[in-house]
Amino acid sequence: MAAQPEGTPIWADAMFADVEGAKKFYGEVLGWTFGESSTEFGNYTEAYADGKAVAAVVPPMPGAEEQASWCLYFATPDAAATAARIRESGGEVVMEPMQVADFGTMCIARDPSGVVFGLWQPAKHTGFDTVGTPGAFCWAEVYTRDAAKADAFFPKVFSYTQKQMPDDKIDFRVYELNGAPLVGRMKMTEDFPPEVGPFMNVYFAVPDCDEAVARAEKLGGRCRYGPVTSPFGRFASLTDPHGAAFSVLDPDTTEGEMPPMDEVG
Repeated sequence: MAAQPEGTPIWADAMFADVEGAKKFYGEVLGWTFGESSTEFGNYTEAYADGKAVAAVVPPMPGAEEQASWCLYFATPDAAATAARIRESGGEVVMEPMQVADFGTMCIARDPSGVVFGLWQPAKHTGFDTVGTPGAFCWAEVYTRDAAKADAFFPKVFSYTQKQMPDDKIDFRVYELNGAPLVGRMKMTEDFPPEVGPFMNVYFAVPDCDEAVARAEKLGGRCRYGPVTSPFGRFASLTDPHGAAFSVLDPDTTEGEMPPMDEVG
């Protein structure tokens, strides 16, 4: 794909102690196929939808016992400069910018509200081959209990503008770049158990949300919300058998009018 503006979601991957189990689950739920594991890079394994790279799975580093979770990476032309802005904006650089052979440079960070995300400065690996097609990344939302911190941080790091949904029941905001919505921000309510920390909710497109949920549940996944039909599509929030949260969205099945969004700032 063409070079992406800084702050655009560019890649997603997840660590699984049981990589083969994860491959089976996502292969059946999202229709992914997988490339050869790269032993040189910790058995990093790319996933493909219709032959196009859409994500990757990898086992945890030796000695690490991290909870399985999806990590969303944002495009940057200069990972070191963006990492510096992350620090200046109150965030934490968890893993310093690191060049990955001739593929690009990665960095892992955490926003002040606790949401972990990545940076990717592309070289040979330019990120997603496709977006919004079946099996591919299509949207993401910052889920946080401290919306004010996230709203101050992400736009400062990536020069986003913001729009707020005027709703007394839901605190939802969209981060945009040059008028294009890139990421949502949802304030977590008391409906979320206290042990569930802030996270980046990654959405993958599916041709049929209900079928995807049924396959996920048959394979040991759990539906946490939905399926429900919205003006944006029919979607559901899931947890895979390994504990990683993600969502599926059928963008062609819609209902209702698009909600109004108020400019912020």
